[in-house]
Amino acid sequence: MSETLSSVLPREVEQEITRLLHAVCDANLRLATAESCTGGLLASLLTDVQGCGHAFDRSFVAYTGAAKREMLGVSAATLERYGAVSRAVAIEMAEGALKNSDADVAFAVTGFAGPGGDCDEEGLVHFACARKGRDTVHEEAHFGPAGRGQVRLECVGRMVTMLREMLK
Repeated sequence: MSETLSSVLPREVEQEITRLLHAVCDANLRLATAESCTGGLLASLLTDVQGCGHAFDRSFVAYTGAAKREMLGVSAATLERYGAVSRAVAIEMAEGALKNSDADVAFAVTGFAGPGGDCDEEGLVHFACARKGRDTVHEEAHFGPAGRGQVRLECVGRMVTMLREMLK
């Protein structure tokens, strides 16, 4: 799969991503991602599988609130009321990625990979998946103080699971 990430990814994760992308290709769909705490990792993994490049449209790495507003259309009111790491923001990110791309399915992630600030729960992550013609789904995870790298890897597994469910 990836020449740069294979050494750190568990083999089963690579296999799941490959199966997922083949399913996306078989369904003739295109994906987009909107990432905050993963910083583009998900997009990188989705573009690593040879022969499946046509399944991926684009990625939005929106780390700041301003980037979330400008690139994805997340409302300032939502950010102010709920905070960047919230169900509402994850949903608006996924729906914004879908709206601002040629994708059929968009996945979003926002969280505190760690360490967080005084009021931030380290390992708290919100995921959302939007598909044209369907309701957007949300999941919340509490990975705990596992460290930035481990939280990001956990996000990959959650992404694969949510996208696979959205393909059904």
